[in-house]
Amino acid sequence: MAKNTITLDTAREWAERWNKKKGLYEGHHKLKAFLIPGVDVTQAMSEPGVVNVRAYLGVDENHKEKLMIVGVDADGNDMIDADKGLYIFDFSEPCPSTCNKKPPFINAGE
Repeated sequence: MAKNTITLDTAREWAERWNKKKGLYEGHHKLKAFLIPGVDVTQAMSEPGVVNVRAYLGVDENHKEKLMIVGVDADGNDMIDADKGLYIFDFSEPCPSTCNKKPPFINAGE
């Protein structure tokens, strides 16, 4: 399995938690952005047949916001099949904690 990946079941659980509890977990209202390491985007884009990526929001079992990335084919379909090397990537870190530290700021609340 590729580095920084999660299973489809985990992704579904996180997305369901986000959709059901959006804004109810302490801190969700403070979420401003996600830091996404370039090397990990490169890894997602290098999967066979991937032309774009799609991001899904979720909340893990520790109530930490997550951005899950999947490869997308030329027809706009998610490409998820671990047996074929098509993974769901979980490599992002939420801001606050990984926010921009110098101007210009996108979110003035930083």
